[in-house]
Amino acid sequence: MLFRRILPLLCLTLAACRGGGGDSTSAPSATPSATAAATADRPTPTASASATATPAGANSVKEQNDLYSFSYSWPAAAGNIPALARRLEDELEQHKQELVVSAQKGKQESDSNGFPFNPHYYSEDWKVVANLPHWLSLTGKFSTYTGGAHGNYGLETLVWDKKVGRGFGAIEMFSSAKALGDALGHNVCKALDRERAKKRKGMPKGQLLDEFQKCVGLDQATVLVGSSNGKTFNRVGVWFGPYVAGPYSEGAYELNFPVDKAVLETVKPAYRDAFSAAR
Repeated sequence: MLFRRILPLLCLTLAACRGGGGDSTSAPSATPSATAAATADRPTPTASASATATPAGANSVKEQNDLYSFSYSWPAAAGNIPALARRLEDELEQHKQELVVSAQKGKQESDSNGFPFNPHYYSEDWKVVANLPHWLSLTGKFSTYTGGAHGNYGLETLVWDKKVGRGFGAIEMFSSAKALGDALGHNVCKALDRERAKKRKGMPKGQLLDEFQKCVGLDQATVLVGSSNGKTFNRVGVWFGPYVAGPYSEGAYELNFPVDKAVLETVKPAYRDAFSAAR
């Protein structure tokens, strides 16, 4: 699996990163045999599907039927790295299998209990954050629905080492989320409060849970690395998903900070050459 931010439970009606309906960020896992068995129990739904691969290396797959809709895409910069393309193809198949099993189970339950069935969905779109000579930084924004009041969405990151041929979550380039948070210091809290104020203009503080007025640690965030010079990582992004820094209605919060000396000291020695302080 690629690296994603799993959002915490904040009320009894949430499951994983879902809000209001027991929906879950990670669909039930499935093996090929489990998927095949589930498929055999139900008629094949009417479906439409499409796949494109332009520009060269880019990929976009879309499929929709009575049970589910599925889409998954990545840019040419990722598709033109064979090992990374294979990894993304494996992820695509795994997410689709999980969606199929989840949707079939949901349809069976709705038929048995006599309530309407809402088709499930999963979509993910990978984008380039920074494409450096030896590194490729990507983010995958995903959204999913597996029943309940509404679906949810999240963000995962992947930093690909072009020389070694492997990828990992951006936070793994730092000694720890806490160390990075300490290095950024009060800048995170100040930036978060500024963005909150924009979204909450005119809203009385008493209408919000205390939890949504506090500063949030980077252990609850998705961290991404970017670049303004095309040579090294000199920007750090911090992404807070729904229910983390505010209610679902406020959406996600994305903050960006320059790399400075304090941040550089939290980078693991193995990746130190990939970073520089912003100028």
